[in-house]
Amino acid sequence: MSLPVLIRNAPDVQIFLPDEASATRFAQICADHLGAGDTVLLSGPVGAGKSHFARAVIRAHLGQHTEVPSPSFTLVKSYEAEFEIWHADLYRLTHSYEVTELGLEDAMGKALCLIEWPDRLAQIPPHAISLSLSMAGEGRIAHLRGACPALISALKSAFSV
Repeated sequence: MSLPVLIRNAPDVQIFLPDEASATRFAQICADHLGAGDTVLLSGPVGAGKSHFARAVIRAHLGQHTEVPSPSFTLVKSYEAEFEIWHADLYRLTHSYEVTELGLEDAMGKALCLIEWPDRLAQIPPHAISLSLSMAGEGRIAHLRGACPALISALKSAFSV
């Protein structure tokens, strides 16, 4: 199980996402506020929606029909948009030094990095955004922490929180 990454003293919002369409909408709103240099740490159990979130963010920048395979076996997949986007799935890593071999640490701070299973990182980037997803019946609960106030406000407005 992926443990949530705790980011202290950061604005947060918790939103219930009843279905896949609302989860996609949540990710698209996030995509509007994410850019080069942002790192989003995606935690939650298998099947919670981490890959769905990353895929929706990538498609928001590259087009809805863009093929976005899971990086489960390649570990990292990068995309060229108006800025570089890295999607990493660290589930299969056994040691934190393997992150360095992937080049992920170099990408953080330059590209938009979407990182599944961030508990495999040796060090959490200081300005990372944490998204913890948990299952709630047929839906999901998204707990976003460390995002800019404009994103928190946009999500609260869109989901009537």
